[in-house]
Amino acid sequence: MSQSEGARLFREAWVEGARRHFPGEPKAGYVTPWDDTPQWEREAAGAVYEQVRQLVETSDAKTDRLSREQKSRFVATCWTAQMFKHFDDPKPGYVADWPDLPLWQRETDADIFETIEKSVR
Repeated sequence: MSQSEGARLFREAWVEGARRHFPGEPKAGYVTPWDDTPQWEREAAGAVYEQVRQLVETSDAKTDRLSREQKSRFVATCWTAQMFKHFDDPKPGYVADWPDLPLWQRETDADIFETIEKSVR
């Protein structure tokens, strides 16, 4: 899968997770379709997809032994690094540490990891 296809997979998993886990109706920005997603966000999604893909491959797909929390933390950390790359002064919510993220976002990040993990296998 190309990095641009991986970015789209990441975004689709994010939207699906936001719809599943967000309490109530997710904000419009959380469920923006791919074609309307800003370029910086597409690039960040592609980079995080690639980092998860590499982790799965270099562990000989043993990432299935990671807990959902570990998977979620990995995605969140990779995303935070992308926010620092794309913004000089990112919003605090963009770079919040994993324990400070809302439960719905932590669950969505775990879903993203598992979606990418399945696509690599």
